[in-house]
Amino acid sequence: MSTLNPIQKRSTEALALDQLRAAIVGGTLAPGARLTEQDLSDKLGTSRATIRSALHHLVSEGLVVQVPYTGWMVISLTAKDARELVSLRASLESLAAELAAISTDMVARNAFKRAYDALVTIAAAHKPAEASAADASFHRTMVLLSGHERLAQHYRLVEQQISVLIASSNALLPDPVLLVGQHQPIFDAIARNDAAAASAAVRAHIIAEGDKLIANLASGEGTSIDVGIAPKTTIRKPLRTT
Repeated sequence: MSTLNPIQKRSTEALALDQLRAAIVGGTLAPGARLTEQDLSDKLGTSRATIRSALHHLVSEGLVVQVPYTGWMVISLTAKDARELVSLRASLESLAAELAAISTDMVARNAFKRAYDALVTIAAAHKPAEASAADASFHRTMVLLSGHERLAQHYRLVEQQISVLIASSNALLPDPVLLVGQHQPIFDAIARNDAAAASAAVRAHIIAEGDKLIANLASGEGTSIDVGIAPKTTIRKPLRTT
C-alpha cells in the first residue's frame, strides 16, 4: 500500500499571499506597480479584507510599501537597497556555507544536492524565471544545511528581498545556464567538506553578481555608488567536529 500524505489545509489568505509574493518576486507585478485592494480582490476572487491582510504581510517582508493616501506599491530596488542587501547576504551566507560544509546531516545534504541538481536542470532548459526560483532555493537550502537555527531565522526575515535581488541580478544574464558555473564552486566545496573554500566561494559569487546589479541600478538612477562594498572577513579555519 502506498504512503498517504496528510492533506494540507491552507487559508484563503495564505493562498492569496503566496500568489502575490510569487508575482512580485517573479516580476509579474513590476517594481513600482501600484496595487489596489479592489483590483487584486477581483483578480484573485477573494475579499478585500483578505487582500489587505496579505498586503500587510508583504510589507513586513519588504516586498510592498504602503503609501499614505495612495494605497500600496511594489518595492522598487534601488542601488542603495541592493548595496545593503548584498553586504548583509554575503555575511549571512558565508557563515552558512562554512557550517554547511562540515554538516553531518545526510538528510539536509541530500536536499542540498537535489536543490543544486534542480538548478542545473532548469538553467539548462533556458527558463529564466524558474531558474531564479531554483537559484533562491539553492541558497535557502544551503542555509538550512548549516544547522544554525538563529542564522536561519535571520535569513528568513530578508529571504523574500533576497529573492528579488537574485531575480534582478539574474535578469542581467544573457543565458540562465551561466548560473551553473556560478554555483558549482559553492556546491563542490560543500560536497568535499571544505569550509574555508565554501565560505570564500559563496562570498565571491554574491559580491561579484551584486556589484553588477548595483552598477546597473545606479546607472539607471543617474547616481554614483561604490561597488565592491561588502565587508571582507577573515576566513576562519574549518571547524572541527568530534
